[in-house]
Amino acid sequence: MALSLININVNVSGTSARFFNVLGAPLVITDGTTVAATAFLDDTGVAATAFPVIANGYYNLYINGVLQEGDAYTVSETELTFNGVDGTLSAGTPLILEAVELVTVV
Repeated sequence: MALSLININVNVSGTSARFFNVLGAPLVITDGTTVAATAFLDDTGVAATAFPVIANGYYNLYINGVLQEGDAYTVSETELTFNGVDGTLSAGTPLILEAVELVTVV
């Protein structure tokens, strides 16, 4: 049997949105602590009303510029929830949430 080559072209493109919050007061974090989406600003500096729901992609959370482990938080349309972590973030600490949606084009 002769060798046949299969050429598959798949293009993946992505869109992203970022949300910013500089804590105005210390935030004590225990398992289940939440921060509302409305506490963040979007890329244009406008108050966010909700986070995008990501069907095919991921969220990244940065605290003070440091990328956090994926299991340490979850994101819903209305809030950011911390999971299994304890600590206190000082006032002035920046929180950045990045939502990346991937789209496959065949």
